[in-house]
Amino acid sequence: MSKPVVNIWDSVGLGIIIELPIGIMIANQTGGTACLYSTCEGTFLPLANDYNEETKEFLSPEIELSNYFQGVKYKGNGAIKGIDLEDVKKINAIINKSGLNKLIEIDVERLEESHEAWIRIKINDDKNTQLISGFENYPLNGVLTWANSD
Repeated sequence: MSKPVVNIWDSVGLGIIIELPIGIMIANQTGGTACLYSTCEGTFLPLANDYNEETKEFLSPEIELSNYFQGVKYKGNGAIKGIDLEDVKKINAIINKSGLNKLIEIDVERLEESHEAWIRIKINDDKNTQLISGFENYPLNGVLTWANSD
């Protein structure tokens, strides 16, 4: 029997999927113009997204991440063969600006499984964020995801 699926490709902003055996698959369109259909069993948590009412501006690391993967190196092709340590450095710089660097770290053992809008991560027990609690056996496996640039 197949598991239920929640498609998040219409969501706006950055989020993480916490990999958990809960019986529900979270799916997103990823990989830039390759338009991959990536799935992970777990739960989705939006992160670091805001809206400035005064300027009518959406604020999210998603914007800078999308710009990076559409830029000179990948030109929107989605990094579908995996990311490298140069990408890790750039992605870390982007998530650090939002104060997520203690909660999230890129899983360098799974770089080949990572691509645009689907970055394999480790989720740490960051008591300062108060976003997640009560889990055992940190770090947790997860995925950093956002709207695909296609």
